[in-house]
Amino acid sequence: MERYICIHGHFYQPPRENAWLESIEIQDSAYPYHDWNEKTTEECYAANAVSRIFDEQGRIVKIVNNYARISYNFGPTLLSWLETNAPEVYESILDGDRQSQTLFSGHGSALAQAYNHMILPLANRRDKETQVIWGIKDFEHRFGRKPEGMWLPETAVDLETLEILADHGILFTILAPHQAKRMRPIGENAWQHVADGKIGPTMAYRQKLPSGQAISLFFYDGHIARDVAFEHLLDNGESFAGRLMDGFSDAQEQSQIVHIATDGESYGHHHRFGEMALSYALDYIESNGLARLTNYGEYLEKFPPVYEVEIFENSSWSCPHGVERWRSDCGCSSGSQPEWNQQWRKPLREALEWLRDIVSPAYQRKLASFLKDPWEARNDYIQIILDRSEEKIEHFLKQHAVRALKKDEIIMILRLLESQRHAMLMFTSCGWFFDDISGIETVQIIQYAGRVLQLNEEIFGDAMAPRFLKLLEWAGSNFVEHKDGRHIFEKWVKPAMPDLKKVGAHYAVSSLFEDYPERTSIFCYTAERDDYKRSEVGRAKLVVGRATISSQITWNASRLTFSVLHLGDHNLYCAVLAGDMKNYQRLEQELFQAFKTVDFQKVMRILDHYFGYCIYSLKFLFRDEQRKVLNLIMKPTLNDAETAYRRLYNFNAPMIRFLKDADIPVPQSLSIAVNLVVNADLRRTLAQEKFNPAVIAPLLKEAELTGTALNTDILGHTLKQRLEQMVKRFFDNPVEFELLENLNEAVMTLNTLPFHVNIFKIQWHIYKIRQTEYPVFLEKAEAGEEDARKWIDHFTSLCDNLSLVI
Repeated sequence: MERYICIHGHFYQPPRENAWLESIEIQDSAYPYHDWNEKTTEECYAANAVSRIFDEQGRIVKIVNNYARISYNFGPTLLSWLETNAPEVYESILDGDRQSQTLFSGHGSALAQAYNHMILPLANRRDKETQVIWGIKDFEHRFGRKPEGMWLPETAVDLETLEILADHGILFTILAPHQAKRMRPIGENAWQHVADGKIGPTMAYRQKLPSGQAISLFFYDGHIARDVAFEHLLDNGESFAGRLMDGFSDAQEQSQIVHIATDGESYGHHHRFGEMALSYALDYIESNGLARLTNYGEYLEKFPPVYEVEIFENSSWSCPHGVERWRSDCGCSSGSQPEWNQQWRKPLREALEWLRDIVSPAYQRKLASFLKDPWEARNDYIQIILDRSEEKIEHFLKQHAVRALKKDEIIMILRLLESQRHAMLMFTSCGWFFDDISGIETVQIIQYAGRVLQLNEEIFGDAMAPRFLKLLEWAGSNFVEHKDGRHIFEKWVKPAMPDLKKVGAHYAVSSLFEDYPERTSIFCYTAERDDYKRSEVGRAKLVVGRATISSQITWNASRLTFSVLHLGDHNLYCAVLAGDMKNYQRLEQELFQAFKTVDFQKVMRILDHYFGYCIYSLKFLFRDEQRKVLNLIMKPTLNDAETAYRRLYNFNAPMIRFLKDADIPVPQSLSIAVNLVVNADLRRTLAQEKFNPAVIAPLLKEAELTGTALNTDILGHTLKQRLEQMVKRFFDNPVEFELLENLNEAVMTLNTLPFHVNIFKIQWHIYKIRQTEYPVFLEKAEAGEEDARKWIDHFTSLCDNLSLVI
């Protein structure tokens, strides 16, 4: 009997991009990271690319790419973010698939995923088709091959979805054991009902489809998967390996596969260091000959199904009520607020379905005279999403347009295609998964609906919003202050809806603090200026200019005239007018004349006269730039505050140490001073270009003597970033002895610090140098070269300090 093991990780994050900017804005809840994608990437996606395996002495003996030895899928929207924001991690994910093809008989371990995590059984057939096609084409674009399998969001399934998978060449998918209804040996007539979701998970099954086609299904081991996700099985790699081996049946003579499927984030994000438990377990199983690692494609080729199965339609892995979690108050929730209800789910879905069903016929009618097949064009629109270059759009239009198109017709077509993209994004499953309609995931899908409304109203002029908002009133929040879906839309979505004038205002205001070239990108927009003048009087600044703002996605553009008056603090006034201002030169002359005489009230009156009441303030800046500008504005004030606290601290330091030593509470005013000053000094020292451990020790001692509450998260993050900069320089220039010496000196301090520093990237870089440069230097040292011997001594010390086996 041959034994095989396959572990599948479903790696996915709810899309968090602002629907109008195509970029994630700063999320304070992820501090000290910019956003949750960034945080999860470091804890999980990057960690699995360079997972460490330790020996019994706690030293690293291997650093491995887990993606090469497991089965996995990444949500396309997450991969898109990784490609731009974490390219090294992105390449490791792709490389894991390439390595797996070598390991597993030419079968890659990566699976495709239905595009934006829509619950497919609740979608209409047209959306199901597009979701599958987009998922396949996105996969082919990234991995350079056709996918064999596809992950269904939440493993939610019905026969129509499976039929579509088979239509598009997908060979298999993965389901939970309770999704199997009955089974029988292929060729026999009698069905055996599956009791309590206990279908044998150690083989593949064949599901016959109404069309006469068939698709293979793998039902994962639910007990082991649950232990991984919820029972701390990842606390120990050897225990994890043993639990996997327990999944085999000694009574079964034929070959078996033990396989599990969980959220990939279990390995490092939900369970700290879970990625190391995973790599250790796989290595332990392989090195001890307990079983063979495989992936689903390889196993299916070697051992095709001998049983057929019938599924429970409209079932999923995370809702025992089928797919009710995404359309009703079925009782499923995160459990954090057991007294809450989820009655908002049904009216929210009904509102979104109403909007979809209103815009879809309008889309088809409008484009029928421009495109050969509007729905075929939508299916092919993924090629534009993947590459929004002008050349790609022109190629797309040549394929699908019935004739040569004018610029305004192209803009209209792109707007409607974008509307369809967002009409699918608004059904992303995360919007219904959690406890309240005010949650960030639900606000996100309502934001997509806002984008659909805006794009359609720009084209058709019909006011769809009133009816949509009326429907949202039925979706009540558990928070009294949030009221209902309509209130949430008006409070959080509507203010986030920029038009080109608001983008122009952002450009104008930020130009006070950024040195923009004549043509620049602002998120997914382009600003091209043809006139720009600026003047300063003391702290006050005045800007007057003209620019064309255009969308890189829909190509619509607007020429704007703008002026900004900044009085040196948060008081800032920006005026924007669409079109060419006929008396622009007079405006410019009057504004600068009034400004030079420091008559700011007159400047404001001139702005009102020429622009009307069209004033923007700092509140209208997009969040990242708003935070950046406010930090610049507040910097002098914060410096003054720190200076005052530093005087207070320096004068009272002996008293503070005495109080701490006498175990007497330090008064709050003094405690604030000592915490601010010591943490600020430590943070600056850790971030310095020239790392100086001699300065760190006294600061840590001072923190101990004064009872300073260290900001461990930000201090650890600061030092991590500094060490990564140092190791990158050494990695690029390994012959530079001074870089090696400085890095080793910095790493030596880690064990003396009272806070954690994530150093897996440092260990990975040094591990790579150990494999490449170390043998070269060792050979030179053995030949008698003194510099090489010195390098070897310091590198060996660095490896010891990083717990790396040399």
